Amino acid sequence: MYTIQYYSIKIVGKIAAYFGGNRKEIINNFFRKCGVKIGKNATICCNMLSSEPYLINIGDNVTISNDVQIITHDNSIIKITKGEKTDIFGEVVIGNNCFIGARSIIMYGVTLTNNIIVAAGSVVTKSFYEPYTIIGGNPAKKIGSWDAFFAKNQYYAHNVKGFSYNQKRDLLSDKSKIIGNK
Repeated sequence: MYTIQYYSIKIVGKIAAYFGGNRKEIINNFFRKCGVKIGKNATICCNMLSSEPYLINIGDNVTISNDVQIITHDNSIIKITKGEKTDIFGEVVIGNNCFIGARSIIMYGVTLTNNIIVAAGSVVTKSFYEPYTIIGGNPAKKIGSWDAFFAKNQYYAHNVKGFSYNQKRDLLSDKSKIIGNK
């Protein structure tokens, strides 16, 4: 049921944005109504709902990319306990100013402190409390710092906020600005 509602809200958001509305806030309000705690200025690009949306807590200025899964429970314990226990539950907390890359999985009980980047495709099975860290892999581990990432990529970084498709295409048509062509 949430899936149909989510895609309906995405369509409504696109229509509202066309008329000057705030698409991000329409989507965030949908998740809030479902029980997710979401701070200010979050950008959520996927249907990250679980069967326990009240166990998801997202801070301010967070970006969650496409196809991210937030897992709030696991039923495998039923096999070990022969039915005595049925599920493991855990809250997922994503701090302020975090970025969760495409197709990442955040497992139950994980807390990410403020200012963490999760690389695309990562499986985050434990909490990380060191800010300005980049984590990645399966299972995720620290793979870098924000300073090192910026130093490596500053030549290729651009501010295209507010650019039209054509303006961005024109900027990036200069092949010297595309990764690998320094």
